Amino acid sequence: ILQIQVVPLQGISCNKLSEIKGFKKENIYLENLNNIKDEVANCLKFARVLSSGVDIFVNDSFSNSHKVLASTVGVTRFCYACIAGFHFEEKLRLVKNLAEANKKPYVAIIGGGNLAEKAASFRFLASRCQCFVFVGMMSFQIMHALGVPVPIDLVDRKAFSEALDIVRRARDNNVQILYPKDFWCRNKNDPKQLHVFPSHGLLDGWVPIDLGPVSLDEIGSMLTNCKKIIWIGPVKFADRNEHTNGASKLAKILVQLSQGNCETTIVGTTACKLVRQETSSLSSINMVENASVVWEFLKGRKLPGVMAVDRAYPFEIKWDNIYSDGPTQSLVVDIGSGNGLFLLEMAKRRKDLNFLGLEMNEKLVLRCLDSIQQFGIKNGHFIATNATSTFRSIVSSYQGELVLVSIQ
Repeated sequence: ILQIQVVPLQGISCNKLSEIKGFKKENIYLENLNNIKDEVANCLKFARVLSSGVDIFVNDSFSNSHKVLASTVGVTRFCYACIAGFHFEEKLRLVKNLAEANKKPYVAIIGGGNLAEKAASFRFLASRCQCFVFVGMMSFQIMHALGVPVPIDLVDRKAFSEALDIVRRARDNNVQILYPKDFWCRNKNDPKQLHVFPSHGLLDGWVPIDLGPVSLDEIGSMLTNCKKIIWIGPVKFADRNEHTNGASKLAKILVQLSQGNCETTIVGTTACKLVRQETSSLSSINMVENASVVWEFLKGRKLPGVMAVDRAYPFEIKWDNIYSDGPTQSLVVDIGSGNGLFLLEMAKRRKDLNFLGLEMNEKLVLRCLDSIQQFGIKNGHFIATNATSTFRSIVSSYQGELVLVSIQ
């Protein structure tokens, strides 16, 4: 489309990349960067080489935003502007929406394992959802915490305290917990022999491999009146996942619900693949293929890839209402203004300048704004923000001249 020659490269290192000549740098296509040591170590030398000749960096790889990489985080130190691509912004919007309890009942369908690593995510979800539906290996940890008899080889003893905490938090927040009531099981001695067992009656010598018919009927019935659903993690109970009947039926249920009045988000490569097999029309379904990013977000952690890009200050700043002379006087900005004493004193002395303090600590900002009111200062103001990412958008909206920036 653009008629630009693109040169693909594999297995490139920091030193090799800087030595390559013979083609335009803006046409390099680097494959499999995750296999490069300098990439995963966020090597600044490698990042500098990657960004050489680059003015504007566009990150459209949301799936890697939970990692600190040279190609997504390190390069931002050497570029004039760092922005998110359309795909990145769309996926970020979908993930942020998962934190909104704007529609009820809101149900989280949870598959996969490693409950201990994801405990913080459940604490967050318990404050948003009305029901947890467990459909993966974590089911056994929750069942064990609820007092349901579970074969000892299916219990992760290291996760028992976290499972108890999840159950307690769910009860405290009136969150219903639904676990499989039956399983398709495979005979250890004769893998071709399959049988359905109730969850409270799993026998030795039989390995759970899939959701049973009663479980699927119960899940389908419970989801009927839901207004918002997230499915994250695979329906998987054994090391091998050749039995996907339960997952396919769950995907079909969710596709049908999404075509009605239910906001449905599918998270994870396996789940997204199954949904695509059930329908060719995906306009009514939200999909995020990388589950690790979502788990990190649900834990309340900052995503490095997101924090690295420039973002606009999310509120309109009405400068005419802030400064008595409006945004015409020259502006002095103090980044990391702290308790504001420096800025307040300067504002008292220099009436011919407007002063703006940018500080991440909201409590300090509130105190500074109180001081502005107390002393009747008309040429000073404070904003609670992370200046690293919002400085440009804030200052660019000011009509006067920026004459000085101080960093505390």
